[in-house]
Amino acid sequence: MLRWILAVAVGIAVLVGAVVYWAPSLLLHYPELIAIIAGIRDPIGPNRPVVWQAGPDTPTAAPSERPPNVVVILVDDMGWNDLSWNGGGVADGSVPTPNINSLARDGVEFSMGYAGNATCAPSRAAILTGRYPQRFGFESTPAPPALGNFAARMRNANLAPGEPPAVFRADLIDQVPAMNDQGVPPSEITLAELLHENGYRTAMLGKWHLGGTEGMRPMEQGFDEFLGFLSGAQLFGDPDDPEIISSRQLFDPIDLFLWKLLPFAVTKDGGPRFEPDEYMTDYLSSEAVKVIEANRNRPFFLYLAYNAPHTPLQATKADYDALSHIEDHATRVYAGMIRALDRGIGRVLDALERNGLEENTLVIFSSDNGGANYIGLPDVNKPFRGWKMTLFEGGLHSPFFVKWPVVLPAGKKLDTPIAHIDVFATVAAAAGAEIPADRKIDGVNLLPFATGEKSGDAHEALFWRSGDYSLILAGGWKLQVSGREDKRWLFHLADDPTEQRNLIDTEPEKAAELERRLDAHNQELGPRPWPVLVEAPIAIDRTLAEPYTPGEEYVYWPN
Repeated sequence: MLRWILAVAVGIAVLVGAVVYWAPSLLLHYPELIAIIAGIRDPIGPNRPVVWQAGPDTPTAAPSERPPNVVVILVDDMGWNDLSWNGGGVADGSVPTPNINSLARDGVEFSMGYAGNATCAPSRAAILTGRYPQRFGFESTPAPPALGNFAARMRNANLAPGEPPAVFRADLIDQVPAMNDQGVPPSEITLAELLHENGYRTAMLGKWHLGGTEGMRPMEQGFDEFLGFLSGAQLFGDPDDPEIISSRQLFDPIDLFLWKLLPFAVTKDGGPRFEPDEYMTDYLSSEAVKVIEANRNRPFFLYLAYNAPHTPLQATKADYDALSHIEDHATRVYAGMIRALDRGIGRVLDALERNGLEENTLVIFSSDNGGANYIGLPDVNKPFRGWKMTLFEGGLHSPFFVKWPVVLPAGKKLDTPIAHIDVFATVAAAAGAEIPADRKIDGVNLLPFATGEKSGDAHEALFWRSGDYSLILAGGWKLQVSGREDKRWLFHLADDPTEQRNLIDTEPEKAAELERRLDAHNQELGPRPWPVLVEAPIAIDRTLAEPYTPGEEYVYWPN
């Protein structure tokens, strides 16, 4: 009997050892295992009602006499042309966005608004810290290594002759922090922390994507309450639900990976996961309304971070059916996602008005970056070139609307270049909160520019960096430098806003001046703290659904 017990124990030990030894390789090649392991560690329960902690029954002061409420609405991968504002819109403008448009109509539009990065997470870090995310080593979007490996293998298996390959460095995995350890360090001061210390109730809904380890989660970064998900994407509904219509982009390795991996779930304050009881966009909108109602009698900060219209593409059947004039299935699903977003934001704005809070609430709206080439829809960033994962205008030029009726004029349009880093200083000024003096804050307070107290450029220069791909925007000139391919693009945006004429050879002195300034900025930041695992070639002028054209322009995006 003892011999049998020993044999079983040895067998179990060998099996466990084999699993541990082979686990990294298995996860790299079989991403479904990630979802299986997550389901075992943190199973998804049925929907349960969410109760938001209510403020006082009577107002602490009249809304006009309190510090302003602050609502920051961030959408995910929205293209410049997804809004019907300025004559755009999905499906040749046939999908209106009146509620989002109202923020520009009733507030200030910064027509040269830029995302903090050309991918999701660093832009979010820029918003919440007021600093270039590369200052604290956060210049890539956290993703499981399995995604990079899967995407590179799938892409390289179908290369056309002459098409540049993707690169995945499996040998460097040990030098890169785990996905959950990549985020905003606890040493950073977030906007939520700043406002909490100044008497605000702080709540966050939706996509976090700024770290999942201890010290980096929302509740540890200044938010009193959180409802959403820590990862970078999530399903919008159960694919088997007949009220959900999906579009699978079979040409896109990222989409294939996400369908294998993603659940439909949220967590409240870091507790167990559970299913929403609505389509995700509608669910987040409903809960945002509840946050406003629960906190109507005290100053609050609501960070509403939708995951739409990021892939996977899913719409409600009701929205899909309402858009029967759109023939292409993927476009129609995507249009349904935009429709739901606009409806949800309208509900949030209505809740502010219904509770007498509209006049003294600062609302800021933007997207974390431009539309992605991998959804296969060619016009999402029209008229700009480039996509998410490029530093061309299509990747960075984002809608940026600011509304605060008691302070800001309605219908004003400003063309000074500004960026996500400016949200922190702007909100701090509105709330009467003192900017931290122990660190460099790169953003500026936009309120004096919006009111007309100040004029001219808000910044002498703006900078972006992801690995060896970097950008400077100064005095209307824009220089991109891609180190891997030793490529440079120089554009004068005042004359060429859609970046059609590369002046790198005809304006060598201007290029050299800007490159010196860019090099000095990068020297100030220091080197990237960990190596790049994946480098993906992104064609600048076509979607991923379109075939490779020999000689086409592309840039390698490092992550």
